[in-house]
Amino acid sequence: MRKYLQFLIISFLISQYIGVALAQKPRKLDLYLLVGQSNMAGRGAVETEDRTPHPRIWMLNKQEEWVPATEPMHFDKPTVVGVGPGFAFGRKIAEAFPRRNIGLIPCAAGGSAIDSWVQGGYHDQTKTYPYDETLVRARAALKNGRLKGIIWHQGESDSSPEKAEEYAAKLADLIQLLRQELNAPDVPVVVGTLGDFYVAKSPAAAVVNRALEALPQQVDNTACVSSGGLIHKGDNTHFDSPSARELGRRYAEAMLKLVK
Repeated sequence: MRKYLQFLIISFLISQYIGVALAQKPRKLDLYLLVGQSNMAGRGAVETEDRTPHPRIWMLNKQEEWVPATEPMHFDKPTVVGVGPGFAFGRKIAEAFPRRNIGLIPCAAGGSAIDSWVQGGYHDQTKTYPYDETLVRARAALKNGRLKGIIWHQGESDSSPEKAEEYAAKLADLIQLLRQELNAPDVPVVVGTLGDFYVAKSPAAAVVNRALEALPQQVDNTACVSSGGLIHKGDNTHFDSPSARELGRRYAEAMLKLVK
């Protein structure tokens, strides 16, 4: 009986210690902004590894509070949100910088076209102003760290013949605006191509992909990662969980070549 009581006491103290540790949110974070539409927000099935926090990775929740990062990270469409590239990205960045704390700022809006990522732009599906709300969340996050990078995955909603040709110029403008508004003129930006399966479904997506791939030649301190070989969850639109995680690792590998 005594040993059992000792076990209960020790277990309680450990749980209390863990709770206190999690409550002591770090003051200095390397911040990364996660922006785009549904494949950045994530639609993959959440599994055990996605629910397991990392001791040095935090995320800004909907209430603008720092909490241990887990999937789903986003809250754009609560009934369908799932695994995206963000957490896997954060884990690989944390591995590369073992003495740093990582802060992820989820801001993607599923279904959002690039035209809603402008000042005053409204997105009806999520009843949000993606660009304006991203600035609000990023500025709140900056109280606890420094912006080190931005990752962007978007373009499915612009994969029509009339929109795709304008995508490159709009993306360059968006990057310039974000850098200017966040007082980070040289912050690294990494974008990712749309899935091969989506190009097969919507041929104009190939034009968007060419714009994404050409970005490093058009805008300084940017990179593009390929989603080649990744697969969808059965809907020909959204990456499944393993593919979303792999995409996150690809984002991180490209970011690590740019970030200081």
